[in-house]
Amino acid sequence: MFSLNRISLIGYQTQSVDLKTLPSGTNVADLNIVVPHTFTTAAGEQEGRSFHTVTLWGGMAGVAGQFVRPGSHVFIAGRLQTDSWDDQQTGEKRTKTKVNAQEMILLDPKDGQLSQPQGAKQVLQSLNRGEVLGHVTRDPEMRTTPSGQHVLTLGVATNDRWKDKNTGEMRENTEFHNVVIWGDLAQETMQGIKKGNRVYAAGRVQTRSFETQAGAKRYVTEIIADQVSLLGVANPSVEGNMRVQEASASPVMQQHTSPQQREPASELVAAGNIPDINYESEIKAEDLPF
Repeated sequence: MFSLNRISLIGYQTQSVDLKTLPSGTNVADLNIVVPHTFTTAAGEQEGRSFHTVTLWGGMAGVAGQFVRPGSHVFIAGRLQTDSWDDQQTGEKRTKTKVNAQEMILLDPKDGQLSQPQGAKQVLQSLNRGEVLGHVTRDPEMRTTPSGQHVLTLGVATNDRWKDKNTGEMRENTEFHNVVIWGDLAQETMQGIKKGNRVYAAGRVQTRSFETQAGAKRYVTEIIADQVSLLGVANPSVEGNMRVQEASASPVMQQHTSPQQREPASELVAAGNIPDINYESEIKAEDLPF
């Protein structure tokens, strides 16, 4: 796998599930998930909500149609997918980003949802985490807000490959992700990352709306990143941990390893001498409450 495109959500279904069956007999359904979250601004801690369209296929769609109701608490894991089409009235290119679900877990107990405990705010947090690992499609663009905050936008492309069930041929699709970075991390990204670099970015996924010059409403989905990592970079701080056995090391590895770093074969632990690990749990099945 050469790239990563993943999103995980814990949120609440906002409406009844409309289960459809395609002519091929495959079930498909869309969930509309709201994820509450908190964030910090100059005015202090704020509360917000993000909304996500999640497409389910096959058995997952059937389960959702039977058991998911407005207010249901669910976990979703999948990949971000952007569909595009031409507007029939204006001819403009339109896009919509959704979650193509690969996993769904129903979180509500059989006897109904629990009451919120008091004074336990941290354990009541929902989940909205998007992760992409791919190549930067353009040089970073830095702006400064009227309040003096730095904000940077980054384009990241990820590839997905799969085998077509009908033809057996390998198919490939490229997704383009908008990554938004704030503050000190934005400045470091501007200094250290450029077009063509391979990066990992993770953060909260949000969709915001804006108006075009013609007054039409449009939407854009972004990853508000709190972590950005430049990949494929040498790191001097870990060089002392590299141990290469001279007998099996390649000539290239030996050239880049100092004599002090090379570990004599006699000092390496043989695989057969590693003690067995006991994986037996102290928890017995009969002690579990379910």
